[in-house]
Amino acid sequence: MEERLWDFIDGMSDPDEQSLVRRLLAEDNAWQQRYQELMAVDEAMQHHELDAPSLRFTKNVMEQIALFHVAPATKTYINKNVIRGITAFFLIMIIGLLIYFFGQFHWTSTSTDNLVPQYSIDANKLNWGKALNNTYVNVFILINVILGFILLDKYLQNKKRSA
Repeated sequence: MEERLWDFIDGMSDPDEQSLVRRLLAEDNAWQQRYQELMAVDEAMQHHELDAPSLRFTKNVMEQIALFHVAPATKTYINKNVIRGITAFFLIMIIGLLIYFFGQFHWTSTSTDNLVPQYSIDANKLNWGKALNNTYVNVFILINVILGFILLDKYLQNKKRSA
């Protein structure tokens, strides 16, 4: 009943619905009474001016927010030892990868009269496919390159802030 009456008051109902509501209003006292109540509410809403917030509204809200505990900056709750450990892990992995690559080279020694032997790498015999054909090595290199770019970005952002 109320939904039909609101549609009738707002002019949102179709002509058939409007004629039905008019007939019910003419015949039924409950419909008439509810219609009068809803018309009073509609009239009050149309003539009532909206309250504007006070000029101090923003300041009042900010003062209320200031009363709550604000989360500390990330620098205070991130453990730097964890970051150092992750950095050490990746540095050790990079060094291990470099040792693996150097282990794949065929080193040849040239004997001379010097006390220290001289080593050289025969570039024609290098087989990069043997060193880089492993999927895990490729994924590891990709992750380290991405992390390197992130580290470079952070370094450049800090350098830009300090300048």
